[in-house]
Amino acid sequence: MMRSCAPGRVFQVSCVALLALSALHLTVTLLYYLDIHVYTAQMVRRIGGLLISQPTSSPAGTSPNFTAAARNRTLPTTSPLPLQPCPETPPRLVGPSRIEFSQSINLEDVRQNNLLVREGGRYTPSECTALQKVAVIIPFRDRDEHLKYWLYYLHPLLQRQQLDYGVYIINQHGEETFNRAKLLNVGFMEALKEDDYNCFVFSDVDLIPMDDRNIYKCYNQPRHLAVSMDKFSFRLPYKQFFGGISALSREQHEKINGFPNNYWGWGGEDDDIYNRIVFRGMGISRPDGVIGKCRMIVHRRDKKNEPNPQRFDRIARTRQTMQNDGLNSLKYKVLQMRKYPLYTFIDVDIGGPGRPPS
Repeated sequence: MMRSCAPGRVFQVSCVALLALSALHLTVTLLYYLDIHVYTAQMVRRIGGLLISQPTSSPAGTSPNFTAAARNRTLPTTSPLPLQPCPETPPRLVGPSRIEFSQSINLEDVRQNNLLVREGGRYTPSECTALQKVAVIIPFRDRDEHLKYWLYYLHPLLQRQQLDYGVYIINQHGEETFNRAKLLNVGFMEALKEDDYNCFVFSDVDLIPMDDRNIYKCYNQPRHLAVSMDKFSFRLPYKQFFGGISALSREQHEKINGFPNNYWGWGGEDDDIYNRIVFRGMGISRPDGVIGKCRMIVHRRDKKNEPNPQRFDRIARTRQTMQNDGLNSLKYKVLQMRKYPLYTFIDVDIGGPGRPPS
């Protein structure tokens, strides 16, 4: 009986041994498979860490921390390139333009068409650094319709000229006789409180240039911009004429002690200014008669702006009076300053003939 069972016993042992070997082989294979994947994952983490962060030394036996490297990643930053100076001749000038005063002007439409103009009538070109910072000063009283036309035409023109500029409306409060030159002095002083302007354009509100090549900037000599007005058949009325629109640098304006303060009523102050310029050894520069064309809005003479009967006598005494009549004797009181989308409005009390500001 024992002999008959021997072969079966051998077969059973062989089967158990085969199963054991198979289990061992499967275990070894599984361990090898897992080890390969762990190694691959480690390699991926290492390569990813090298791509994301700068290589750093780490203690032996440790691997880079991929999560920490990604969290602490710092992107390279570059500073914006500085703007180049604007060219002497702005590239977007269009030359002569048709100027009409028959259409009605809506200031909201003007604002929508000049969205780059900031509150207070400020504008700075974004494509280059303006060569000058210009304050445009307008003496004013009861000319709302004229102001609409001025804003409608001048804001686009000044932007094409690539100027860093601000618009200041200097309103004479009350019913006293109008004093254009004193209001211009007030505008000069108040604008400097706002910014470090180095150029000042003094303009009547009813004058519109017809050519954007007539640049509203300052030159080596005081600049007369309203060279040929339709009012005078597009001719310079006389050589000494300096009225309408003029430009002086801060240094030039201070050199002549600003404008006279005692010209109440219409006329004479622009001839006094011309004399001041000449007496300080400067001359007048002008564009040619084509580029310097301007249109004037036709209107009746304002009340309280009748011709000044003393103007000729005062003009004759400019050399004696300019030392003590001007910026150094200016007295006024700001009653209100308001920032509108297209301009800064400054309401001032400048007194009256024989009356100081209250």
